[in-house]
Amino acid sequence: MTPDDVPAGRVRLDVWLDVTCLFKTRSEAQRACRNGKVEINAQRAKPHRTVEVGDRLSVRRPQGRTQQVVILVIAAQHLPKADARMLYEDVTPPPTPEEVEFRRMGGGSSRGTSAPDKRQRRELQRLKRLQGA
Repeated sequence: MTPDDVPAGRVRLDVWLDVTCLFKTRSEAQRACRNGKVEINAQRAKPHRTVEVGDRLSVRRPQGRTQQVVILVIAAQHLPKADARMLYEDVTPPPTPEEVEFRRMGGGSSRGTSAPDKRQRRELQRLKRLQGA
């Protein structure tokens, strides 16, 4: 699809997400759309869907955060990052104190949830031997 094929004032969602630097690459934006991490006006969005001024996007981010933006300007070509941020308004509500504390404690991340490594296993075995003896 060439830029001439897109009606005036409309552009593909994956292209717009890439241009606005909400995702690093267009393929990353496509993957997020396919995996259900992007919604337009409270409906699951596909990468080929066209966006319009005034659409409200919800983007699920890692650790349970959801970024909400309202489209202000449509652009199909890359801009400097500072200018790209002017294409949308970030209307994400501030996190609650509970969410802040949860993130500070490492909640929602994969740290500490994996199986113990060799050193940790040996330490656990040593502690078990001491308790049993």
